Amino acid sequence: MADVSEKQAVVSNKQVIFKDYISRFPEESDMLITCNENVKLKVAAGSKDIVVKNLYLSCDPYMRILMSNQRSEIFVPYTPGTVITGYGVAKVVESGHADFKQGDLVWGLVGWEEYSVLKSTDGLFKIHHTDVPLSYYTGILGMPGLTAYAGFYEVCKPKKGEYVFVSAASGAVGQLVGQFAKLMGCYVVGSAGTQDKVELLKNKFGFDDAFNYKEEPDLNAALKRYFPEGIDIYFENVGGKMLDAVLVNMRVHGRIAVCGMISQYNRPQPEGIHNLMTIVYKRVRIEGLAVFDYYPQYSEFLDFILPYIREGKVKYVEDIVEGLENAPAALIGLFSGRNVGKQVVVL
Repeated sequence: MADVSEKQAVVSNKQVIFKDYISRFPEESDMLITCNENVKLKVAAGSKDIVVKNLYLSCDPYMRILMSNQRSEIFVPYTPGTVITGYGVAKVVESGHADFKQGDLVWGLVGWEEYSVLKSTDGLFKIHHTDVPLSYYTGILGMPGLTAYAGFYEVCKPKKGEYVFVSAASGAVGQLVGQFAKLMGCYVVGSAGTQDKVELLKNKFGFDDAFNYKEEPDLNAALKRYFPEGIDIYFENVGGKMLDAVLVNMRVHGRIAVCGMISQYNRPQPEGIHNLMTIVYKRVRIEGLAVFDYYPQYSEFLDFILPYIREGKVKYVEDIVEGLENAPAALIGLFSGRNVGKQVVVL
């Protein structure tokens, strides 16, 4: 839809609707594109609601978890028949909230639609730095960036010279963890699912080495080849067989930050892990990671990362598709490795 004047009171609003819960690989048909006509861009009198025009939407693996009817301590499933939600970058059109004014740029949880009414400002961040691409606030300057920063520095507590392994290393979070490890003076290896992504890790992101896990019949042997002295830090994005192989290759007092387990999201039953006793033998610390625990450190994170971006010392790769109608296919592509870098939808 063409851009409209912010003073125009009534617009049409294209939306992506979630149809019903699934326990399999997601398909485009699990989502429906609709258009809600005659939407008023006004907030209710006396409310603190904010109306935003969405500019960029983020496709993230955790969204698949919300398509299953399984509530957890950090995830509330989507409601069938309602608009899908996710992280996005938006411009404030109308506001009843004193902290957010018309014209402000923000990032946080929005609807997969052209315009969203935000009832809560929890986890909504105002964008102050616009000398970098706005789309970066779906990635390196948003949730994935803060996840990589908190997971690596806060959970893993790296030391110079340590051996670091990152799975799903070319993704939105993994590409940053590897670069942070190099900034710390660590040795870092990443795994990815295509040879092009392996080359990206080595040539653009500066990983010491990388391998295509699909070409490794024995993951344990592969890890021994790349880490003959073992792994100090594992940044976990995959789970399953990869985690099992990593456990036997950890060094004493190793640390594992568990960010996600994308290999498990489309399985009716999760794979079992067999090498758990090595956690005892090697005194390995494993800690889960939820990004909103670290929201209070967001300004500290920006102070850390922005100079590296401006100086070109940290690189970031995005995979951008255009149009809300292409968002379902972009999201599903995450689970077949179609994307190269951070998957973003521009509206």
